Amino acid sequence: LAAHNCVTLRLPTHGGLMPWDFGKDGNELSVRVSGQWIFNSMGMTRAAALAGSGLAWLPEDQVQPMLDDGRLLSVLDDWCPHFDGYYAYYPSRRHVTVAMRTVLDALREPMR
Repeated sequence: LAAHNCVTLRLPTHGGLMPWDFGKDGNELSVRVSGQWIFNSMGMTRAAALAGSGLAWLPEDQVQPMLDDGRLLSVLDDWCPHFDGYYAYYPSRRHVTVAMRTVLDALREPMR
């Protein structure tokens, strides 16, 4: 990765750059990458990758159509990180709105 231009994502919480996490055979690895482009939007990161600006670390569900039609190529497939699932943060368990309950129920469904 050090020899490639990597399109990086700035984390909104503290402004740091998002490390790229990898996993293989039970080993976890977090890598800090650098490159010409830094974005604070996953959509812009994806657009830069589509424009050929460099390698990008993006969730599969964000790029699957582009992988399917060949606009993007997947690399390091055997180093995919372990996915623990999604976390939902909301104000109260006692007063969950119908809309929030719908979202929480949808998140519990297996991803297709």
